[in-house]
Amino acid sequence: MTTSDLVGLRIKTVRRQRGLSQAQLAHPELSDSYVSLIESGKRTPTPAVLELLAQKLDCSLSYLVNGVTAEQMNDLELGLGYARLALENGEVHEARTRFAELVADNNLTGLTALRQEAEYGLALATEATGDIAEAIRILRRLDGEDLSAERHVEIALALCRCYRDKGELVAAVQVGERILSGAVRPAWTDGLVELGATLLSVYWVRGDLLRARQFSAELLAAAELLGTPRSAVAASWNAARVAESIGRAEEALSLVERAYAIQSETATAPRNLARLRGAVAGHRARLQPHDTDKLRELFSQTAKDIAETSAGVTDQAIAELQLATVELTAGNPERAAEHARSAEDLLADQTPEMDAHMRMVLARAQGAMGGREEALANARDAVRFMERASTSRQAATKWYALAETLEGLGDEEATVEAYHRALACVGL
Repeated sequence: MTTSDLVGLRIKTVRRQRGLSQAQLAHPELSDSYVSLIESGKRTPTPAVLELLAQKLDCSLSYLVNGVTAEQMNDLELGLGYARLALENGEVHEARTRFAELVADNNLTGLTALRQEAEYGLALATEATGDIAEAIRILRRLDGEDLSAERHVEIALALCRCYRDKGELVAAVQVGERILSGAVRPAWTDGLVELGATLLSVYWVRGDLLRARQFSAELLAAAELLGTPRSAVAASWNAARVAESIGRAEEALSLVERAYAIQSETATAPRNLARLRGAVAGHRARLQPHDTDKLRELFSQTAKDIAETSAGVTDQAIAELQLATVELTAGNPERAAEHARSAEDLLADQTPEMDAHMRMVLARAQGAMGGREEALANARDAVRFMERASTSRQAATKWYALAETLEGLGDEEATVEAYHRALACVGL
């Protein structure tokens, strides 16, 4: 049925419930024939006529237009607000449940904008719980609908990020470039810069550093032109990754610290602020790995902040693994193993790279404690996970670290193979 058919049916249903004829409803402002045409779906009433009919029928305008009463509409909007709040506060499983209940509510059927908002929220909450495959399914379904320009960019951004985190880099690039590399690129906005920054991170992950450098400069220029905090944070944050990859570690730290400072001043997006704190700590750890007291403080605060935001379990696991690395450097393998185990509890087969990284850190901790056999078992598990990973520059780095781990544990054959894999990932 069309929207006009549904509106007409509601008017007819309420009129009959009120015991009115078409002529009685129409008099004196309208003709009974016009009311008949409206009820049959052959005429679409103007907003003014709809408001008049709602008054005459003693029902809410919301019911005639959307099929829900004002009270039902209020309940839906309130439920949506509670779900958003749960997600922002880091109660991701609660948020997923609330959004799912809203999506299943039949009263949302005729409320396209609210239904899309609920489904988008469900996708974000699902992603945050670690179920990236299901989040992608929800986002792809939404992506096929008639969406506002802003919502279209938001969904593309989330899809690009999810595909990247799942290791499906070709799909991630396709989503981002579909919008940003068309024949006519839309004018830059905060949302498009954030989408561009996510696409930039995909170029970086797959090792396309030439394209990443070019696009990084373009995004920084766009953010400078816009002059908004959101665009500056997104462009600077991801430009830092590229700068570090080409040997400009000090520049990278400066860029990510700038992003963190801007985000701190805006007092918005606590998820991004927590993740940026971790990014700053990560860059400092690579520049000053032996400043373990400071790094422990930074990563501990990062882990705490991330757990209280809508950041997903992957971000929490990364923070735990960073803490494990700090403890290994500080000579505390027992604490390192504890953090690695915490990461293991969070990772429910997220991506092969993340699982491999966790196993490798755990193997190093166990090896430092003298448990060689247990360490070797975890290192070999890491190899099996990496064999499922896509080929990229990032994968090359992980294979190299895994080779060093295996070498330290005395497995020469596996060490040589891991080094070969690292070289193959960069085309050597």
